[in-house]
Amino acid sequence: MSLNNLFTGVLDSTEVAAVTLSNFIICMGTALILGLFIAIAYTYKNRYSKSFVVTLATLPAVVAVIIMMVNGNLGTGVAVAGTFSLVRFRSIPGTAKEIGAIFLAMGTGLATGMGYIGYAIAFTIIVNGVGLLYTASDFGEGKKTQRLMKITIPEDLDYTTVFNDLFVEYTDNAELISIKTSNMGSLFKLTYDLVLIDVKKEKEFMDALRCRNANLEITVAKPSSFANEL
Repeated sequence: MSLNNLFTGVLDSTEVAAVTLSNFIICMGTALILGLFIAIAYTYKNRYSKSFVVTLATLPAVVAVIIMMVNGNLGTGVAVAGTFSLVRFRSIPGTAKEIGAIFLAMGTGLATGMGYIGYAIAFTIIVNGVGLLYTASDFGEGKKTQRLMKITIPEDLDYTTVFNDLFVEYTDNAELISIKTSNMGSLFKLTYDLVLIDVKKEKEFMDALRCRNANLEITVAKPSSFANEL
């Protein structure tokens, strides 16, 4: 088989023809193998559940079968596109990485279902390889000292100045990004974007904040812990 033949569709023809058993097995087998590869690649340095990984492993095969069954029928193709568009709105919000993995699995399934085995393999290997490279590197990561803080204070405290001296002492930068009233207006819930001067003094910083806010609730976390959903 020449290199050009590798990147042609096994289902290509001048007429719309029924999918043969051999072509079905080739496309399904390729989709399942590539789905397994995508699922394994996703587990690298990521939080995941078994159900999501299994879905990634089988989704390319499901999409491939649907595309093979459409097989050039324009009306069926439009109906399938409408069905796919509903999937996103009938599911719970996911992280950017989860949605990206789902689109990758669907793209692999589409290429495989259309018979472009070579392109499907190349697409899967290249995109997963680049994704693994970015995941292993520091690309896109915020500062190690960046934090998102949510703190509750009584209504009698002036939130515009109450923590200013502490921010000068413990942070390089502190920005108030949201204010919310709570408990019939008797409490304020403030959200700050912080850059700590020294991570080792984070506990000391928290203790100083507790003395100011009457020991009410304080949450300090990395920004990705709050803002990783689309």
